Amino acid sequence: MAVFKPLSEQTLMNNYVFSMVMREPKRIKPLLEYILDKKIQHISMVEPEKTLKEKFEAKGIRLDLYVEDMDGVVYDVEVQTTDQKNLPRRMRYYQGMLDISFFPAGADYNMMRKSYVIFICNFDPYGEEQYIYTFQNRCDQKPELLFGDDAVKVVVNTKGKKGEISKELKEAIIYLDREEVTGPYSKELDDAVNELKSSEERGQEYMMLMTYGAEQRAAG
Repeated sequence: MAVFKPLSEQTLMNNYVFSMVMREPKRIKPLLEYILDKKIQHISMVEPEKTLKEKFEAKGIRLDLYVEDMDGVVYDVEVQTTDQKNLPRRMRYYQGMLDISFFPAGADYNMMRKSYVIFICNFDPYGEEQYIYTFQNRCDQKPELLFGDDAVKVVVNTKGKKGEISKELKEAIIYLDREEVTGPYSKELDDAVNELKSSEERGQEYMMLMTYGAEQRAAG
């Protein structure tokens, strides 16, 4: 039988902790703004651990955090602590599932929403030591020409050392990487994480989820 660390020993890089803490718009909104270097007027929906499965035969996914803003832009935010050497294809699949799940039959393609798939990793999947890797489809012959499909993939590397980022994003990255409080935003995150970990009810819920997940994987 699998043995799991209790909730009290987890950090914000744990999927459950991340989704529970960041389901509050006041916490996820600034993080998205820091990562994407843009202002978001208003978050209209936050749904933790959202499951997407279009067909019975298709591989379903569970998003750590699904977010929508008032302009209809959608964001999938994931935390990754294990390098399974499949990150690009996994992000491709997640973005495709977002499109399929929220694009109604018969709709005009111009109505397709802009989407960001954001993976926060405590490892460097590309070995370039960048804090942020942003990917958009471009023309090989003319790299400055964007494809224009409004699909953006962003990898946040908490082990990064290179690239110009804001002090706010650096604060968030430091906290995600080593739980070090260096400013007001990381202090708010730390308070929320500690409150969650001290909850007996959440601790029991976490262990039940871990046990159920292990049973499901063992069953098939």
